[in-house]
Parts: sequence; C-alpha cells; structure tokens
Amino acid sequence: MAKKNRLAKAAETIGTVVGRADRKAHQVVKAGAVAKKELAQISKQVEALKKQLQKTTKRLKHALQ
Repeated sequence: MAKKNRLAKAAETIGTVVGRADRKAHQVVKAGAVAKKELAQISKQVEALKKQLQKTTKRLKHALQ
C-alpha cells in the first residue's frame, strides 16, 4: 500500500505543476493578445499623427511662399 500512496502523491504533485504551468500559459497568451490590440491602436494613432504632420507641413510651406 505504501507504493500506491507514494505514487498517488507523486501524481498529485505532477498534476499540480502541470495545472500551474497551463494556467500561466493561458495568462501569457491573454497578455499577448492584449498587447497586440494595443499595438494596433498605437499604430493607428501614429498614422493619424503622420497625416496631420504632412498637412501642417504643406500649409506651412504654402504660408511661407
């Protein structure tokens, strides 16, 4: 009976470790998805600022002529 008990404890420990690793992996994936969305938003903002800068530059050149 002692062997079964030790095996059961080892299996429980292994299961716990696997569960923790799985939970951590899910958290990392979730964080990656959030980061991807934020990066897309930042890219859109940069493009909008780029367009605004081009318009301002064009107006300034026209005003200086």
